[in-house]
Amino acid sequence: MISKSICLAVLNAALATGGDYAEIFYEDSDNETLVVDGGAVEPPSFSKTSGIGIRILKDLESVYGYTSTLTRQSLLGLANDLAGAFDGRRLLEVKGINKVRHDNHNQPTDAAIDAPIEEKLDYLLKGHDAIKNHDQRIVRAVAALSSSKSRREVVFARGETAEFHKTVECRVRLSLSAIASDGKSTETGRVGPGSSTGWTKFKSTHDVEELAKKAASKAIMMLSARECPSGRYPVIIANGWGGVLFHESCGHPLEASATSRGLSVFSNSIGRQIASPIVSAYDDGTIPGAFGTSNIDDEGKETHKNQLIKDGICVGYLVDSFNGRRLGQEGNGASRRESYRYMPTSRMSNTYIDNGKDNPEDIIKDTKLGIYVADFGGGSVDPSTGEFNFSACEAYIVRDGTIAEPVKGCTLIGRGDEVLMNIDRVGNDLALGEGYCGAASGSIPVCVGQPTLRLKEITVGGRGGKLE
Repeated sequence: MISKSICLAVLNAALATGGDYAEIFYEDSDNETLVVDGGAVEPPSFSKTSGIGIRILKDLESVYGYTSTLTRQSLLGLANDLAGAFDGRRLLEVKGINKVRHDNHNQPTDAAIDAPIEEKLDYLLKGHDAIKNHDQRIVRAVAALSSSKSRREVVFARGETAEFHKTVECRVRLSLSAIASDGKSTETGRVGPGSSTGWTKFKSTHDVEELAKKAASKAIMMLSARECPSGRYPVIIANGWGGVLFHESCGHPLEASATSRGLSVFSNSIGRQIASPIVSAYDDGTIPGAFGTSNIDDEGKETHKNQLIKDGICVGYLVDSFNGRRLGQEGNGASRRESYRYMPTSRMSNTYIDNGKDNPEDIIKDTKLGIYVADFGGGSVDPSTGEFNFSACEAYIVRDGTIAEPVKGCTLIGRGDEVLMNIDRVGNDLALGEGYCGAASGSIPVCVGQPTLRLKEITVGGRGGKLE
């Protein structure tokens, strides 16, 4: 990081024209990607990201800039340029910096990026071979492992004494893809677990051969799937990655970047019922080892377990410092960014619908006719209206309380507020799934999650006619 004297000089230069808050964000990250594709080991890919971003706030205005040249001259030049966006007089002079310590949620002693490449390639090859040997209809297998170590420091001032915060975060993610073909159609099965644990725990927790068989089995099964029926039906959504529907259709509209400006379907919803009374939901950036966990957010604030919905009532938003000004709230550890090239804003970390009281088996047993979605693919949502459509990459017909034949081409269409109110059963088998979320401040690692739950009715799109 830059020296204390440079930090003080940069902060004061940034505040020279009336800013009431100045922030220096430093990042130094190492990334590695290993890939085995079709039996061939690709050359390892390494990248490094290093730079500083400077942000100035004044009331409800903000300016941001960044540089990878970390000299005193460069940083002071950037701070002066940004300060030129305002034309007031100095309101604040920073005289000292106080270092703040934080709890450590995800800094393992054996980061995956530091483990021997040969060991990681051996792990990948086992997964690749397990896919390839699963069935003669598997035509391609791809196994990849990405790992990173990011050192981040935040110095911000909104008074005479600035605060200095730092963290080191390590992550690892496995991706296994199986592509199957029977000569008439081609289908793909994927799994992609990730965590912020160390390498030893990751590989012992995630049996690569079992995961590979799961991906391959999914691809083979979908070869015989019929086209999904269309209409309005009860839909059961599996635990874990099924939570991506809540993440996209309801989580984003609960971020202060949307709610504070009246651009969300859930703006002005605190204290109002927005979901079925059996629904409670959280965003928790402190879950040990989870993919979206951080020790601090990218404004230097400690991460928290933030409750968003309690018994169907909206009780909170995900708030960053800037958008919190419009809401009259302090940031609650939910400000994130991909790198120093992005200005931070309110984002999710590990977001999930909490456990209910139902056994998952009973939810299925009590559904006479409907759709069971085991896994989602892509989708889109408009936070201002909550309207979404999501495609399922693994789905089945439910007949007389039993999961029956697989279907393909299944799409769920609706609104986030409609989905929340239509949840009529919530299981007790909460699980999380890992992925990356892209938005205004870049692509960030997150977890989505939920127990098995049922929507009493939602529009299902497909080309298979009517469900009967």
